[in-house]
Amino acid sequence: MSAKSTKPEEKGFFEKVKETIEELWEGTKETAEDIKDKAEDKFDDVKKAVTAKKASTTKKTTAAQRIVANKAADATTQAKTTAVKVKANSKVKAATAKAKDETTKAKKTVADVKAKADNKVKAVTAKAKTDTANAKKAATAKVTKAKTTATKKKTAAAH
Repeated sequence: MSAKSTKPEEKGFFEKVKETIEELWEGTKETAEDIKDKAEDKFDDVKKAVTAKKASTTKKTTAAQRIVANKAADATTQAKTTAVKVKANSKVKAATAKAKDETTKAKKTVADVKAKADNKVKAVTAKAKTDTANAKKAATAKVTKAKTTATKKKTAAAH
């Protein structure tokens, strides 16, 4: 017989372990590639979702910015209106104060003029009274003198 046997050659322990490891390695490689493909697909899906959300968020942000800008403009307008009102009120108050001052000055001037006029009237009245009294005295003196002279003449004529 020949030295060759018809049976397949039996492998050693280490060769069997090596083949098992290679099979596991091949399975692991395929699984890793599948997982990699799935991860890439999932990443693309997530990327699309984030882009869509980002666009809607941007729209919302733009709308919110517009609202905030409008509110800020309204607040600015109100502040300007209030400032104008305050300015107008202060101008009115200043004008009122000025009018009061002028009225007070006019009243003082009128009072001064009236006091001066009263003083002049009193002075003129006093002078007139004095002049009248002096005139009366002078007239009385003349009348008395005339009477005395007339009486003397009468008495001289009667004698």
